[in-house]
Amino acid sequence: MRLLLVEDDERVASALSAVLGRHGFEVVHTRNGEETLARLLPDGGSGPFDVVLLDLGLPDQDGFEVCGRIRKLTATPVIMVTARADVRSRIHGLNLGADDYVVKPYDTGELLARIHAVSRRSQAEEAVAAEDQQPEGALELGSLTIELPTRRVTVQDAVVTLTRKEFDLLALLAQRPGVVFRREQIISEVWRTSWEGTGRTLEVHVASLRSKLGLPALIQTVRGVGYRLVPPAN
Repeated sequence: MRLLLVEDDERVASALSAVLGRHGFEVVHTRNGEETLARLLPDGGSGPFDVVLLDLGLPDQDGFEVCGRIRKLTATPVIMVTARADVRSRIHGLNLGADDYVVKPYDTGELLARIHAVSRRSQAEEAVAAEDQQPEGALELGSLTIELPTRRVTVQDAVVTLTRKEFDLLALLAQRPGVVFRREQIISEVWRTSWEGTGRTLEVHVASLRSKLGLPALIQTVRGVGYRLVPPAN
């Protein structure tokens, strides 16, 4: 997951970047509003981000103003991170388009959970939009076709019978080809539970999908992070 960290305090940014990096995030750090907005431009050279962590106390302009300008550029989820704990500031931030609001000092575990939560919501919205754009709710990925409404899967026009969880797992990965899904996120989305004790179940389902579909390279393991789907050739 690519994350844009907007924080002018170098010590805070360094410590938080280290923590996020240990949890599998690719962190890009900016120190002020103008640098942040430049990074988010389509030709900004940084590519798309999954989440923006936005500190409000920036040296060149107020973080609320930056949030409003971000919303004019992109729909990327924004989490405001600030010491401003009053309700009025929270409401103002959310009205400007922030997806969440975290007050300093915060627990790192809670911050990570909130990052994953806003990312899941964003992915779900994108998945619904992608499904709406597909003819008859079908995902066409090379020789693989996934019909979402009927839960029918074919490879080179041959029907492949999957269990409910196998289909849910395949559909989740297929809705964002090439994107790495963290193990914890997959467990939460498909099994509706936490990671503890469910890791082996995920590995078994991935192995089963590879075997049933006859496409061993379809689902790639990203060591230490999770899985991604690579569309097969026609």
